[in-house]
Amino acid sequence: MNQEFNQEHTPKPKKERNTFPMLMSGVAGGVIAALFTGGIFLTQLDDNQDVALENTVETEETAESLQSTDQEAVTTSNLSNENTNSISGAVEKVSDAVVGISNVQQVSLWEESDAAGTGSGVIYKSDGENAYVVTNNHVVEGAEQVEVILTNGEHVEAEVLGTDALTDLAVLQIPNDQVTTVAELGSSDELTVGETAIAIGNPLGTEFAGSVTQGIISGLDRAVDMDLNSDGQADWTTNVIQTDAAINPGNSGGALINTNGQLIGINSMKIAQAAVEGIGFAIPVSDAKPVIEQLETDGEVVRPFMGISAVDLSTVPARHVQETLKLEESVEGGIVIADVESNSPAGEAGLQQYDVVTKIDDQEISSMLDLKTYLYRETEIGDEITVTFYREGNVQTATMTLDKQEDL
Repeated sequence: MNQEFNQEHTPKPKKERNTFPMLMSGVAGGVIAALFTGGIFLTQLDDNQDVALENTVETEETAESLQSTDQEAVTTSNLSNENTNSISGAVEKVSDAVVGISNVQQVSLWEESDAAGTGSGVIYKSDGENAYVVTNNHVVEGAEQVEVILTNGEHVEAEVLGTDALTDLAVLQIPNDQVTTVAELGSSDELTVGETAIAIGNPLGTEFAGSVTQGIISGLDRAVDMDLNSDGQADWTTNVIQTDAAINPGNSGGALINTNGQLIGINSMKIAQAAVEGIGFAIPVSDAKPVIEQLETDGEVVRPFMGISAVDLSTVPARHVQETLKLEESVEGGIVIADVESNSPAGEAGLQQYDVVTKIDDQEISSMLDLKTYLYRETEIGDEITVTFYREGNVQTATMTLDKQEDL
């Protein structure tokens, strides 16, 4: 995926015309003229009356049109002012809860520690002694020390309670003695394309701390592949909100809010290509909530575990597919087991090296990404699953009980 992780990586009363007196006056004049001229002038008067009446109607319609235009202009101006006030109010409500994050790393034994990068975070909770900050995992990754920079300029040392690479989330803890504002968590489940979105963060570092950009929700349920170990293969597909509110390096971990000042997303990444403009992504807050809760209490996200390492069948040379795996041409997708951990669910179920897994329960498996997506989103620890696989060209099935995922 050619994307840059921002690490430095919202959808007149009509005027009544009183023409009756005018019409009666015209008719009376016509009758009087007919009595003296034998009716010739009557016809002319009627014609002139029609013209006068038409001119009167046109004049009134023109005045009405002008009035309507003025009313529309006033209405548009009022709506614009209301929109501006709404955005300002939303920003004011949450801005002090958006903080800077400094990732401090030691360059070498002989040099002092220095900030390897900066990002943003959001204070989402405060209790008797501590406040809690959510940010991106990549913002704090590799840090020896993490500092939270409050909006008053104070640097506060933070404790990293937990991180999760798959969802790119991390939770920090700081003393709450200087915390004045906590962001209200909204819902990303009710968002609609086109509604206003506001991004708050620290683009390019603390020099531009608290920067605000406005845009719209450009798309929902966008699936973005993520290569977590830089091997050129997607390790996970994350569900994100797309927005055109400007998100730049340093905005990572910052807030995406609605016009009510509620947190609807955690800004995470953007597409960084010369031909691309205004495509940024945020982790939906409704997806983030359960992860945040696990990181805060357990320090990790617990996921189901089979105990295998594997490669996609599509990456295996055709010769080995036929000679080693002995697969028929009808088998086009699957994963080839490279190793099975001892005492793991897969090991106890009897799976072996070179088995080709093509289905978990009723779900077709064409890649490791398919496998992880199904396991992590559709199953839980302790669930029993049925694995369909090929061994030396013969289709077989095995059942196993999923265990706890210790590491990715």
